[in-house]
Amino acid sequence: MNERQCPESDRLNEPRPFAFFAMLDRMQYINRWGLMRNNRTENIKEHSMDVAMVAHALATIRQTVFADPSPAVDPLLVMGIALFHDASEIVTGDLPTPIKYKNPEIMKAYKDLEDQASEQLIHLLPSEMRGEYRRLFCPDLSKSDEAEAYRLVKAADRICAYIKCISEAKSGNTEFISAQKTIMDSIVSLNLREADYFMERFIPAYGMTLDQISG
Repeated sequence: MNERQCPESDRLNEPRPFAFFAMLDRMQYINRWGLMRNNRTENIKEHSMDVAMVAHALATIRQTVFADPSPAVDPLLVMGIALFHDASEIVTGDLPTPIKYKNPEIMKAYKDLEDQASEQLIHLLPSEMRGEYRRLFCPDLSKSDEAEAYRLVKAADRICAYIKCISEAKSGNTEFISAQKTIMDSIVSLNLREADYFMERFIPAYGMTLDQISG
Protein backbone atom coordinates (compact mmCIF):
# COMPACT_ATOMS: atom_id res chain seq x y z
CA MET A 1 0.00 0.00 0.00
CA ASN A 2 1.30 3.40 -0.93
CA GLU A 3 1.71 5.90 1.89
CA ARG A 4 -0.64 8.85 1.69
CA GLN A 5 1.04 11.88 0.17
CA CYS A 6 0.06 15.08 1.95
CA PRO A 7 -1.40 17.67 -0.40
CA GLU A 8 0.56 20.89 -0.76
CA SER A 9 -2.18 22.73 1.13
CA ASP A 10 -1.62 20.48 4.17
CA ARG A 11 2.07 21.32 4.20
CA LEU A 12 1.33 25.02 4.05
CA ASN A 13 -0.83 24.70 7.15
CA GLU A 14 1.88 23.00 9.18
CA PRO A 15 3.25 25.27 11.94
CA ARG A 16 6.57 26.89 11.11
CA PRO A 17 9.35 25.47 13.31
CA PHE A 18 10.93 27.81 15.84
CA ALA A 19 14.55 28.45 14.86
CA PHE A 20 15.91 29.90 18.12
CA PHE A 21 18.02 26.94 19.25
CA ALA A 22 19.10 26.02 15.73
CA MET A 23 20.36 29.58 15.35
CA LEU A 24 22.18 29.48 18.70
CA ASP A 25 23.85 26.25 17.62
CA ARG A 26 25.69 28.35 15.02
CA MET A 27 27.65 30.05 17.79
CA GLN A 28 30.19 27.28 17.22
CA TYR A 29 31.16 28.87 13.90
CA ILE A 30 32.09 32.28 15.33
CA ASN A 31 35.65 32.43 16.62
CA ARG A 32 37.03 34.82 19.21
CA TRP A 33 40.37 36.67 19.26
CA GLY A 34 40.18 37.36 15.53
CA LEU A 35 43.15 39.76 15.41
CA MET A 36 45.53 37.43 17.26
CA ARG A 37 47.37 34.27 16.29
CA ASN A 38 45.86 31.37 18.20
CA ASN A 39 47.42 27.97 18.80
CA ARG A 40 43.89 26.78 19.47
CA THR A 41 40.84 28.61 18.17
CA GLU A 42 38.02 29.34 20.60
CA ASN A 43 34.43 29.82 19.46
CA ILE A 44 31.76 31.79 21.29
CA LYS A 45 29.72 28.67 22.05
CA GLU A 46 32.44 27.08 24.17
CA HIS A 47 33.38 30.47 25.60
CA SER A 48 29.80 31.01 26.76
CA MET A 49 29.87 27.67 28.57
CA ASP A 50 33.11 28.65 30.31
CA VAL A 51 31.72 32.03 31.35
CA ALA A 52 28.52 30.41 32.64
CA MET A 53 30.52 28.05 34.86
CA VAL A 54 32.77 30.78 36.25
CA ALA A 55 29.89 33.24 36.74
CA HIS A 56 27.92 30.58 38.63
CA ALA A 57 31.01 29.96 40.74
CA LEU A 58 31.34 33.67 41.57
CA ALA A 59 27.71 33.80 42.69
CA THR A 60 28.17 30.64 44.75
CA ILE A 61 31.35 32.03 46.32
CA ARG A 62 29.39 35.10 47.37
CA GLN A 63 26.70 32.94 48.97
CA THR A 64 28.92 30.40 50.69
CA VAL A 65 32.42 31.78 51.33
CA PHE A 66 31.76 35.26 52.66
CA ALA A 67 29.95 36.01 55.90
CA ASP A 68 28.14 38.97 54.32
CA PRO A 69 26.73 37.68 51.01
CA SER A 70 25.37 41.00 49.80
CA PRO A 71 24.17 42.21 47.43
CA ALA A 72 22.30 38.93 47.12
CA VAL A 73 22.36 37.15 43.76
CA ASP A 74 20.70 34.06 42.34
CA PRO A 75 23.42 31.74 40.96
CA LEU A 76 20.98 30.30 38.41
CA LEU A 77 20.09 33.77 37.10
CA VAL A 78 23.78 34.63 36.88
CA MET A 79 24.49 31.41 35.01
CA GLY A 80 21.59 31.99 32.61
CA ILE A 81 22.70 35.52 31.73
CA ALA A 82 26.25 34.25 31.22
CA LEU A 83 25.13 31.46 28.91
CA PHE A 84 23.60 33.93 26.46
CA HIS A 85 25.90 36.93 26.98
CA ASP A 86 27.54 36.61 23.54
CA ALA A 87 24.62 35.12 21.62
CA SER A 88 23.96 38.37 19.75
CA GLU A 89 27.29 37.87 17.97
CA ILE A 90 25.53 35.31 15.77
CA VAL A 91 24.10 38.38 14.07
CA THR A 92 26.81 40.99 14.68
CA GLY A 93 29.95 38.87 14.55
CA ASP A 94 32.75 39.18 17.12
CA LEU A 95 34.06 42.74 17.04
CA PRO A 96 37.66 42.87 18.35
CA THR A 97 37.91 44.51 21.77
CA PRO A 98 40.28 47.35 20.70
CA ILE A 99 37.69 48.45 18.16
CA LYS A 100 34.62 47.86 20.33
CA TYR A 101 35.93 50.11 23.10
CA LYS A 102 37.83 52.63 20.98
CA ASN A 103 35.53 55.53 21.90
CA PRO A 104 32.11 56.14 23.52
CA GLU A 105 30.37 56.60 20.17
CA ILE A 106 31.46 53.20 18.88
CA MET A 107 30.58 51.59 22.23
CA LYS A 108 27.06 53.02 22.16
CA ALA A 109 26.51 52.15 18.49
CA TYR A 110 27.67 48.58 19.06
CA LYS A 111 25.52 48.24 22.20
CA ASP A 112 22.47 49.38 20.21
CA LEU A 113 23.34 46.84 17.52
CA GLU A 114 23.68 44.09 20.14
CA ASP A 115 20.27 44.95 21.57
CA GLN A 116 18.68 44.79 18.12
CA ALA A 117 20.40 41.47 17.40
CA SER A 118 19.22 40.05 20.74
CA GLU A 119 15.64 41.06 19.99
CA GLN A 120 15.92 39.45 16.56
CA LEU A 121 16.97 36.17 18.19
CA ILE A 122 14.31 36.35 20.90
CA HIS A 123 11.63 36.63 18.21
CA LEU A 124 12.64 33.17 16.99
CA LEU A 125 10.95 31.81 20.14
CA PRO A 126 7.26 31.22 20.81
CA SER A 127 5.76 34.44 22.16
CA GLU A 128 5.03 32.78 25.51
CA MET A 129 8.75 32.15 26.11
CA ARG A 130 10.17 35.49 25.03
CA GLY A 131 9.87 37.32 28.34
CA GLU A 132 11.98 34.78 30.22
CA TYR A 133 14.72 34.79 27.59
CA ARG A 134 14.63 38.57 27.19
CA ARG A 135 15.58 38.81 30.87
CA LEU A 136 18.65 36.67 30.16
CA PHE A 137 19.65 38.38 26.91
CA CYS A 138 18.98 41.94 28.08
CA PRO A 139 19.09 42.19 31.90
CA ASP A 140 17.28 45.20 33.33
CA LEU A 141 20.11 47.09 35.03
CA SER A 142 17.61 49.25 36.91
CA LYS A 143 16.77 46.14 38.97
CA SER A 144 19.38 45.44 41.62
CA ASP A 145 19.32 41.65 41.29
CA GLU A 146 19.77 41.70 37.51
CA ALA A 147 22.38 44.46 37.66
CA GLU A 148 24.43 42.54 40.20
CA ALA A 149 24.09 39.33 38.21
CA TYR A 150 25.31 41.16 35.12
CA ARG A 151 28.28 42.52 37.09
CA LEU A 152 29.36 39.00 38.01
CA VAL A 153 28.96 37.86 34.40
CA LYS A 154 31.24 40.67 33.20
CA ALA A 155 33.82 39.62 35.79
CA ALA A 156 33.56 36.00 34.69
CA ASP A 157 34.01 37.08 31.07
CA ARG A 158 37.32 38.73 31.96
CA ILE A 159 38.44 35.75 34.02
CA CYS A 160 37.77 33.42 31.08
CA ALA A 161 39.76 35.71 28.80
CA TYR A 162 42.61 35.45 31.30
CA ILE A 163 42.32 31.65 31.28
CA LYS A 164 42.57 31.71 27.48
CA CYS A 165 45.79 33.72 27.79
CA ILE A 166 47.20 31.13 30.21
CA SER A 167 46.35 28.34 27.78
CA GLU A 168 48.01 30.08 24.83
CA ALA A 169 51.11 31.01 26.83
CA LYS A 170 51.38 27.44 28.13
CA SER A 171 51.45 26.17 24.54
CA GLY A 172 54.31 28.53 23.68
CA ASN A 173 52.34 31.34 22.06
CA THR A 174 53.84 34.69 23.09
CA GLU A 175 51.08 36.60 21.26
CA PHE A 176 48.93 36.66 24.41
CA ILE A 177 51.53 37.83 26.96
CA SER A 178 50.57 41.50 26.75
CA ALA A 179 46.85 40.68 26.75
CA GLN A 180 47.31 38.53 29.86
CA LYS A 181 48.77 41.44 31.83
CA THR A 182 46.12 43.88 30.59
CA ILE A 183 43.29 41.50 31.48
CA MET A 184 44.79 40.79 34.91
CA ASP A 185 44.91 44.52 35.61
CA SER A 186 41.28 44.86 34.54
CA ILE A 187 40.22 42.06 36.90
CA VAL A 188 42.04 43.67 39.83
CA SER A 189 40.41 47.00 39.00
CA LEU A 190 36.97 45.46 39.47
CA ASN A 191 37.62 45.36 43.22
CA LEU A 192 35.33 42.34 43.40
CA ARG A 193 36.10 39.96 46.25
CA GLU A 194 34.55 36.96 44.49
CA ALA A 195 36.78 37.49 41.47
CA ASP A 196 39.83 37.93 43.71
CA TYR A 197 38.97 34.69 45.52
CA PHE A 198 38.57 32.79 42.24
CA MET A 199 41.85 34.14 40.89
CA GLU A 200 43.70 33.18 44.06
CA ARG A 201 42.18 29.76 44.71
CA PHE A 202 41.29 28.36 41.28
CA ILE A 203 43.40 30.03 38.59
CA PRO A 204 46.80 28.52 39.58
CA ALA A 205 45.52 25.05 38.65
CA TYR A 206 45.14 26.12 35.02
CA GLY A 207 48.92 26.21 34.72
CA MET A 208 49.33 22.66 36.03
CA THR A 209 49.75 19.43 34.10
CA LEU A 210 47.10 16.69 34.13
CA ASP A 211 49.22 14.62 36.53
CA GLN A 212 49.55 17.59 38.88
CA ILE A 213 45.81 18.27 38.78
CA SER A 214 44.98 14.61 39.36
CA GLY A 215 47.15 14.22 42.22
